[in-house]
Amino acid sequence: MKPAFPFATRRLMMGGLLTLLAACAGTPATTSPNQADDIARVETYLNTSRGLQANFVQTWPDGGKGQGVMHYDPGRLRLDYATPGSMKLVAANGHLLFVDHRRESVTRMSLGRQPLGLLLDQPVHLSGQIAVTAVQHGQNSLQVSLGRRDSESQGILTLGFADIGGKLSLLVIEMTDVERQHIRLDLTDTTVSGQAWPDAMFTLSSSN
Repeated sequence: MKPAFPFATRRLMMGGLLTLLAACAGTPATTSPNQADDIARVETYLNTSRGLQANFVQTWPDGGKGQGVMHYDPGRLRLDYATPGSMKLVAANGHLLFVDHRRESVTRMSLGRQPLGLLLDQPVHLSGQIAVTAVQHGQNSLQVSLGRRDSESQGILTLGFADIGGKLSLLVIEMTDVERQHIRLDLTDTTVSGQAWPDAMFTLSSSN
């Protein structure tokens, strides 16, 4: 059975993200005025998408897959897995909890130096300590790659969006680690209610 994220492997937080179209690590990208506008739009989306829900299919580095339901509020994320078995991942308040109910195992760790933490800073500021390494537009799509300015080598986070009529919708979350291993979440049926999920959904407790 495969771990839900590299966070849950013996190396714990080596997990990271690749890109939707092509991962771009290295020095921060020089942004044009249009790219600066796109970055601001992504920042606004992440800070205002309360009550986001989506079905996800997760692909591990070896090509194995799992699926379930994702819930997101600004600064908080929860993944409930239906396959390959009953598992949950909760990330909030700078920490991560992973519970494998079948194995009765619990893993806890800090998000401070991990790519996933780039998504869950609250509020999200895609500047300063966060380096935007790439901004790419496709037909009706937008991709932004991020790293920590003082430790980009520790991982890259890439977010892929549908961009239709000026409206963004999150479709892909990818991570790449220092060993170039990749994990990808493909999202479908993404909805945003505008109402925050109950706080109880994001408690770092193994019991709920």
